[in-house]
Amino acid sequence: MLKEIFNVSSSQSFAHTSLPLTVGNVQVNIATLHREGERAPIVFLHGFGSTKEDYADLVLHQSFAGHAFLAYDAPGCGDSQCSDLSSLSIEMLVETALQVLAHFKIERFHLVGHSMGGLTALMLAHRCPQRVISFVDIEGNIAPEDCFLSRQIVDYPSDDPEAFFTAFIERARHAPAFASALYAASLRRKVRAGAVRGIFQSMVELSDNADLMGKFLGLQCPRMFMYGEQNASLSYLPHIQAHGVRLAQIAACGHFPMYSNPMAMWAQIADFHASCALD
Repeated sequence: MLKEIFNVSSSQSFAHTSLPLTVGNVQVNIATLHREGERAPIVFLHGFGSTKEDYADLVLHQSFAGHAFLAYDAPGCGDSQCSDLSSLSIEMLVETALQVLAHFKIERFHLVGHSMGGLTALMLAHRCPQRVISFVDIEGNIAPEDCFLSRQIVDYPSDDPEAFFTAFIERARHAPAFASALYAASLRRKVRAGAVRGIFQSMVELSDNADLMGKFLGLQCPRMFMYGEQNASLSYLPHIQAHGVRLAQIAACGHFPMYSNPMAMWAQIADFHASCALD
C-alpha cells in the first residue's frame, strides 16, 4: 500500500534555497523549498502561523510526480527574515510572491493558498490572472466572516506586540477546533510577534472593504474552495458553488487540513487537478 502512495527516490526530493530580496525598501531573506519538473509548477502559500514545510510532503505523493513545486516562508515567518516587521501586510506578501516567482522563472502555475496565504494568493491571482492555471483556496479570506483569527487584533486590542501574541496563542490553544492546540504549540517558532499587527490589520481591511468575493468569483481559472467540516456553516458556500467553484469538505478537520487530515487534503487537490485535465 505504501509503495502505491509514496515514492521516496532522490528524484522526488526537494532543495532548500535562501533568497535575499528587496521588497519596497525592506530587506528580506526568503527560505524556500523547491523541485524542478517537466509538469507545471504548483506554488503553495502558507497560512498565518504555518510554514513551507506544511507542503513538503507533496514530493512523497505519486499523484504529483513530475510537477515542479515551490513553497516558501513568508517574511517574518518560519525561517524567512524581514528587516522591518512593521511593514508587513498582504500587499507586501503579494510583492514578495512576485519576486520569488521571478527568481525561479515561473510564469504560469497552479496556486494553492491557506488562510493568510489564501488571501495572498487571491490578490496575486487577481493581479495577474493570466498566469494562474488553477487555484485551490484552503479557507482563505473571501468574506468578512473569515476573520476569526485576524480580527482578534481589533477584538483584543493591545499596544504591546508580545502581550497580544501571548494572549492570542493561549486563545488558540484552548479553541474547540481540531488541531488548535497543535497549531498554538509552534506559533512562537513560526511567527515573529512584530509581524502580527500589520498582517492582521491588512487582512481585516481587505476582508471588510476589498470585495474579495467579487475578486474570487471573477477569476476565470478553475477554482476549488477547501474547508474543514467544523466550518461547514460558512454562509457563502452555496453561493460560490453556484458560481462554479468546486467545494471540498475535509472530514475531522477545522481550519487546518494539513494538520488534521493531510491525506484527504492531498487527495482532494490531486483529484481537482485531474478533473480539470490540467497539466
